[in-house]
Amino acid sequence: MLARPRRNRASPAVRALVRETTLSTSHLVLPLFVQDGEQSETPIPSMPGHARLGIERLVARARAAHALGIQAVALFPALADAAKDPRATQSVNPEGLLQRAVRALKRAIPGLLVITDVAMDPYSSHGHDGVVHGGRVVNDDTLPILAAMAVAQARAGADVVAPSDMMDGRIRAVREALDAAGFSDVGICSYCVKYASAFYGPFRAALDSAPRPDADIPADKTTYQMDPANIREALREVALDEAEGADWLMVKPGLPYLDVVGAVRAATTLPVAAYHVSGEYAMLKAAAERGWLDFDRALLESLLSFRRAGADIIFTYGAIEAARLLSAK
Repeated sequence: MLARPRRNRASPAVRALVRETTLSTSHLVLPLFVQDGEQSETPIPSMPGHARLGIERLVARARAAHALGIQAVALFPALADAAKDPRATQSVNPEGLLQRAVRALKRAIPGLLVITDVAMDPYSSHGHDGVVHGGRVVNDDTLPILAAMAVAQARAGADVVAPSDMMDGRIRAVREALDAAGFSDVGICSYCVKYASAFYGPFRAALDSAPRPDADIPADKTTYQMDPANIREALREVALDEAEGADWLMVKPGLPYLDVVGAVRAATTLPVAAYHVSGEYAMLKAAAERGWLDFDRALLESLLSFRRAGADIIFTYGAIEAARLLSAK
C-alpha cells in the first residue's frame, strides 16, 4: 500500500503542519446589544450568556473581548417602543442610544473596530427595514433615511457601517452620503446576501424588532430579503454592491449557507464576512445544555467551517468563548 493518508494525521505536530484552514481571534466580530440605563443588563433567554447591556456594561464587555484578542464589535440598539416611529427618526439623533454607545466605546477602547448596523427595523414602529406605505415596503423612499443614518453613525465615530436592510441601491446611497459628509475613510460592510431565514428568531426577540403586521404592514420580509432557494441571485447582489462601493460583503445566515459563502468567495476579491446568527448559536447552546453535544468543540468546528468555505470575517455570538478556547490551545 503506497498511499496512506493516515500518515498525515499521526500526531498533533504533523496535523498542525498540514492543516489547510486556520481560525484565530483576528477573524472574529462580537455582536453586542445596547439598551438605555448605563448599568442596566437584561438577559436574553434564548441566547445564554448574552444580554441587552447599558453603555457602561457594554464598554466593560467590549474591553474584556478586546483583551482576548477580538478586534471588532458590531452594535445593535434595543429601543423602547416610545422611541420608535414609522420613519425611524431616532436613528439620526446625535444623542441617540447607538451614537452614545459608539462614542463611549471609542473613548474607552481606541483600538477597537466599531461596526454599526444601518437598517430601520430597530427604530421603526412597524419592525420593517424600510418605509412602509400602502401595505408595501417602499425601496426608494428608504434610501435617504439609510444614508442619513450611516452619516450619523460615522459622526459618532463608527469605523464601519453595515447596511443590513437589503434595499436596492442602498450601498451607493450610503457611500455617496458618507463621502459628501467627509467620511470617505469609513468602510461599508454590505449585508449583500441576506436571506429571509427562520434562524433570526432570538435576535429579533432581543431587539423586539420583528415585523408587527396589520392591514397595512407586511407580515414578513420576503419582498426584500432573499429566497433561501437561490444562489445565482446572490452573485447578482455581490456584483451590484461591489460596483456601488462596498468594502466587505456579508452572507447571512452562515451554517445553512456555506455553499453561498464559497460561491461569493469565488466571485469577488473583496473580504467576505459571514454571520453565525442567533438561531445557530442558540441551537448549539440548547443541545449542549441537554448533554447532546460538546459546546466548545461544536463551536470551534462551526467557526472553522466558515473559514474553510472562504469567509475572512465571522460575526458570532460565540466570539468570547471561541477566543478563550483558542488561547488555551
